[in-house]
Amino acid sequence: MRKPFILVCNDDGVTAPGINALIESIQDLGRLMVVAPDKPQSGTGHGITVNSTLRLNKIREEKELVVYSCSGTPVDCIKLAMHKLGTERPDIIVSGINHGSNASINVIYSGTMSAAVEGSLERVPSVGFSLLDHGIDADFSASRKIARTITQKVLSEGLPQGVCLNVNIPKLHESEIMGIRICRQADGNWEEEFETRLDPTGHEYYWLTGKFKNHDKGDDTDIWALENNYVSVVPVQYDLTSHPTLSTLKSWKL
Repeated sequence: MRKPFILVCNDDGVTAPGINALIESIQDLGRLMVVAPDKPQSGTGHGITVNSTLRLNKIREEKELVVYSCSGTPVDCIKLAMHKLGTERPDIIVSGINHGSNASINVIYSGTMSAAVEGSLERVPSVGFSLLDHGIDADFSASRKIARTITQKVLSEGLPQGVCLNVNIPKLHESEIMGIRICRQADGNWEEEFETRLDPTGHEYYWLTGKFKNHDKGDDTDIWALENNYVSVVPVQYDLTSHPTLSTLKSWKL
């Protein structure tokens, strides 16, 4: 039987522990091509490179696995993989495992999730995985099993066109995780501040800080699931149209 062709990306960089955990968890499921940024690209969202060069370097190749580093963003990685490196279409695109949460509004800023969204734009079933642990020594044991389970399920069942999955995993031992819940995105935002600091020459610069504020008290959200020791799975679409508002706007006298 033909083995699935799997495209792997992330936003923490090609050497990050999370992407290596993802590769290890799914390597035997198919033929893997990894295209990931050559440096951290967290918070780049759906950014693409338009005013500078893009470079690809093959850094590893073995049986059924090839790894490239890319000088651009996660979305650049997907575009180059699909249109310059691809001899065949991927059966699935997986992104991550991200170091830190991409739940609620974080999905907007996430490079990891933007790689998955770009995959759905290409009509490829795609999933972004995130672990709620920023540490370089994060324990990915439970995340490996979750990533493998969901990757296998998407390979067998597929996803609706234009939809990808946002999977967030709590920072817990496998035995402490209560299960997997299908959720909606919680209504939340960042209450942001910019700290003013001085560089060694005495000039001011600014450092973004802030706290996440959850405005959503529902028990069907990704934030609720994570706070109650569940893995959250949110279906995400790139269509940003507010469909309920269409009828209201059509009633305006413009």
